[in-house]
Amino acid sequence: MPSIVRTWFNVSVLIVTYFSPAILSTGRLNVLLIISDDLRPTIGCYGDPMVKSPNIDQLASKSNVFHNAFAQQAVCGPSRTSFLTSRRPDTTRLYDFNSYWRVHAGNYTTLPQYFKSRGYTTMSVGKVFHPGIASNHSDDYPYSWSVPPYHPPSFAYEKRKVCKGDDGKLHVNLLCPVNVTEMPMKTLPDMENTEEAVRLLKSAKETDSPFFLAVGYYKPHIPFRIPQEFLELYPLENVTLAPDPDIPGGLPPVAYNPWTDIRKREDVQSLNVSFPYGPVPKEFQRRIRQHYFAAVTYVDAQVGRLLSALDDLGLANDTMVVFTSDHGWSLGEHGEWAKYSNFDVATRVPLIVHVPGLTSAPHKLGERSFPYIDVFRHSDQQFTLGRAVRDVVELVDLFPTVSELAGLKPPPPCPPSSFGVRLCSEGSSLARSFLAAGRRPNSEDIAYSQYPRPSDAPRQDSDLPLLADIRVMGYSIRSCDYRYTLWVTFDPASFRANMTDVHAGELYLLQDDPGQDRNVYDGGGGGEHGRLLAKLDGHLHWTSTLRQHLLYFNSGSKVKGMF
Repeated sequence: MPSIVRTWFNVSVLIVTYFSPAILSTGRLNVLLIISDDLRPTIGCYGDPMVKSPNIDQLASKSNVFHNAFAQQAVCGPSRTSFLTSRRPDTTRLYDFNSYWRVHAGNYTTLPQYFKSRGYTTMSVGKVFHPGIASNHSDDYPYSWSVPPYHPPSFAYEKRKVCKGDDGKLHVNLLCPVNVTEMPMKTLPDMENTEEAVRLLKSAKETDSPFFLAVGYYKPHIPFRIPQEFLELYPLENVTLAPDPDIPGGLPPVAYNPWTDIRKREDVQSLNVSFPYGPVPKEFQRRIRQHYFAAVTYVDAQVGRLLSALDDLGLANDTMVVFTSDHGWSLGEHGEWAKYSNFDVATRVPLIVHVPGLTSAPHKLGERSFPYIDVFRHSDQQFTLGRAVRDVVELVDLFPTVSELAGLKPPPPCPPSSFGVRLCSEGSSLARSFLAAGRRPNSEDIAYSQYPRPSDAPRQDSDLPLLADIRVMGYSIRSCDYRYTLWVTFDPASFRANMTDVHAGELYLLQDDPGQDRNVYDGGGGGEHGRLLAKLDGHLHWTSTLRQHLLYFNSGSKVKGMF
């Protein structure tokens, strides 16, 4: 029996032997997929000492918690299209927001579409696919969803002048704590998302078919339009600056993210920060970090209410819960803000997977799996740590993993060129991590990310260049030991990278430099660099060229002893 089939069979047996009548009758779990926008793993269960996230921490205590999960491109549309199709950006051909994969790349089956084709009722709330052209102005309905996706009406005010400034007037600000009762419609988008998701759970309970419900929360994406009371949890005097607020020595200009979208906000414009490297004043840095942390706790409250509804409706024992984000967000590290780079702070995401009866014992009659925790009353509540998985994994692994854990056969691996293949995965199922308790991390695992640039030097459109303007692509590989990136010539007309035309490189050795602050690319490495990339055989089409490049790299000793 092939290994992929054997693993799927073993996990399926574990799931159906759990006593829940619903699962025993169908052999399939419901799925609740929760996606937070722009959330890095700045939450308690990932070891953050400041951020209060009791509801997510409670979920994590009953889950597999993946500590080294990475997005394939650190921007919303390309990342979401990538992990919902389990194809990498070079296969979806989406690097900006302006193309629909079914038209411009291939008619790829999505994660919810796969569940829909297997008899699930599939539903979408909030930001799941990126809206607009990237999802055919329909969130890929009706291909992916059984019913039209829901978008909260109050989101129409997200970019309007609703933020009260120090002058008492309304602005389009980055920092936007609000009195919810003073907002148009007297609510906020993520509050509406939770209400609609709970309503859909109630309706799904009354049907015979299993459900796949995806809920996309908008925060902590900017602007930080959040209930003002959440700021009280983070007194400004307790908020620290980033530990590495300076631009790394040896950082190539092409790698720098000039955080243009942040600069467009009125409160940031008033600071008169020079472009592209001018630092944000330290006091304002603290305020950005304070608002981000508060936005995370606001999202945690919404997640708590949603998970509590599973208990209220008697669905907790029958529903797999997956919590993740589309990418991270820089909070002043390397002199950068927002996403738009290949650094860990921009590409690393939380990934928490709860499978009832597998990652935790089923709760008994009268017990609750996810009681809601009010952070204002129980701000210091602690939970046991869930099962930590330290392997390096990718968001493209989500599709096959969720399929397998739900009792479905995972999609097959993609061939080297898969533009004409509707159903396949460029990721790998992580089901084995649920079967092997105490297994040591696999040092061979690699995560791949990439980011486009319009030029070698920072420009106003460096964060998010249009496809036609892309001239350089930064291909990055991340192992447990290093992050290695090559910036090479890219032709947007043919979607081809010239891996022999290298503009710049980055190499960070994580044992001594976990923050990726010292680029040793120009410090040599010779045969050791060759050994480093010899591990990458058989992955992406550009890997072999990366390997050849390092095989001929200048000799040195900084990476000796890594392997």
